[in-house]
Amino acid sequence: MPQGKPDTVPADGLTTRQRRNRPLLAVHTGEMKGKSTAAFGMALRAWNQGWSIGVFQFVKSAKWRVGEEAAFRALGKLHEDTGQGGPVEWHKMGEGWSWARKSGSEEDHAANAREGWAEIKRRLAAETHDFYVLDEFSYLLKWGWLEVDDVVSTLTTRPGHQHVVITGRYAPPELIEAADLVAEMTKVKHPMDTGQKGQRGIEW
Repeated sequence: MPQGKPDTVPADGLTTRQRRNRPLLAVHTGEMKGKSTAAFGMALRAWNQGWSIGVFQFVKSAKWRVGEEAAFRALGKLHEDTGQGGPVEWHKMGEGWSWARKSGSEEDHAANAREGWAEIKRRLAAETHDFYVLDEFSYLLKWGWLEVDDVVSTLTTRPGHQHVVITGRYAPPELIEAADLVAEMTKVKHPMDTGQKGQRGIEW
């Protein structure tokens, strides 16, 4: 897409404006870091357009304060105080990386994940937000906590003008096929390869 212009224009009956403004389903997957970072970068652009932002963060511990959360909560407050940008909601729908101490069983976490997905489905049906970030959501499909067919069907039939970005490794083929935009983060080099742990301001 040189200079942002498509190479071909499909004969789908849509006007240029309709095609440009259709809601997108995006998937950021792959083994390298940057999947969530890219999604939140898109969310910043959406906020600047005055869109309602809904972030639903799965898997990561509810006690883990990530930098993006603090920034988006501040942007939400700025919108409330001045009207600039759009409203922001940030929800932590699950907790526990594999190396973290978990409170509760795997089934407890799976049940929490299913309830989180049920809430997202309700919001999609109600057209609550303009832009959704489902962070680390693909793990729930990998682990079998959610049915892939239900997720794909819900996302591809969502009403209105709602953009959805899903992040996480192991995105299933069905989700990749259904998505409009798919990016795979491939590792070339990483500081951890030389024994360096994650650092403040880079990983969180």
